[in-house]
Amino acid sequence: MNAIAPSQLTTPEFELSVSSLGAKIAVFDCDGTLWSGDAGSSFMNYTIATGLLSREATDWLDARYRGYRAGTVSELAICGEMVQVYQGLREEELRSAAREFFRQHIEANIFPELRRVVEALQAQGAEIWAVSSTNNWVIEEGVTRFGIPADRVLAAEIAIVNGVATNQLLDVPTDQGKVDSLARVGITAPDAVFGNSVHDAAMLAIARRAFPVNPTPALVERSAHEGWPVFYPESVRPA
Repeated sequence: MNAIAPSQLTTPEFELSVSSLGAKIAVFDCDGTLWSGDAGSSFMNYTIATGLLSREATDWLDARYRGYRAGTVSELAICGEMVQVYQGLREEELRSAAREFFRQHIEANIFPELRRVVEALQAQGAEIWAVSSTNNWVIEEGVTRFGIPADRVLAAEIAIVNGVATNQLLDVPTDQGKVDSLARVGITAPDAVFGNSVHDAAMLAIARRAFPVNPTPALVERSAHEGWPVFYPESVRPA
């Protein structure tokens, strides 16, 4: 028996669904939602290729990432470790690397439909938040393209002491952790949540209106179960 597929929104339907909500608070995942691709793992590869990470750190992280792909290292653990691996580096060089990385490798992948939706929500006076398990340097850089300030970013983050990265985790928003991170800033029932992965499902579930965008197979299945219509930007729309 074939699985039941969720309904799909066209671009005009998607934009109208968002604009008609009258949202006061809207929350967006980033990788796969605001832009295509995984900026977290791509940034890791970029810092390896450019020599920002030491050989020792690279070997350790590579082994951990292989464990993650094999299912022996959890999503929560790897997301934290992919930030902790930069301990000892200066924040200014990490932010400089994130700026150049995003410009070179991610900016062209921004979904224009999502840029328009964010702009429309902002024009209505909505408060926009970005929540991601990718490191805050990349996310804070990326969401400047959407006019989202750094103080409305909840991302994987480590403590910075005297301008130097430590291994002290401050936050790793993934799965239920995204809901917990939002709750810590007083957001428990946002009007709209946009996400692409099953790791966004808990966050989507607390919204007045859930918007699965460019959904992974696991989120497609969850969306069908929940009755959430899905939206595919034109550049990633299935044939």
